[in-house]
Amino acid sequence: MRLLHTMLRVGNLEKSLAFYTEVLGMRVLRQKDYPDGRFTLAFVGYGEESETAVIELTHNWDTPTYDLGTGYGHIAIEVDDAYAACDAVRAKGGKVTREAGPMKHGTTVIAFVEDPDGYKIEFIQKQSGDDSY
Repeated sequence: MRLLHTMLRVGNLEKSLAFYTEVLGMRVLRQKDYPDGRFTLAFVGYGEESETAVIELTHNWDTPTYDLGTGYGHIAIEVDDAYAACDAVRAKGGKVTREAGPMKHGTTVIAFVEDPDGYKIEFIQKQSGDDSY
């Protein structure tokens, strides 16, 4: 078994695609409209679906917003430098919700940003040596 993707429902597909590609640097891997069902699926990621897990953005054409609920946590992305990653997100108009710095009760440097629908993305700074946090 292997992890294939995480699905997120998005209210505005164009805004979401711009965030994941232009702000986070992912690529659109594939996209398909389903007119009879009135929805579009778009898959984005850093590598090919055959090699790595990706994100599926589901846009239901008649639903402009979603309640995120209390069960969703976040998507985590490893970065070389969390401080620089936050600066890059801000420079591209993205929202940083937790500035880069050591995690509470630990030493791993983390940060959080938010996509246009309010989904949280955690940046975890690559560590040398012990990778546990």
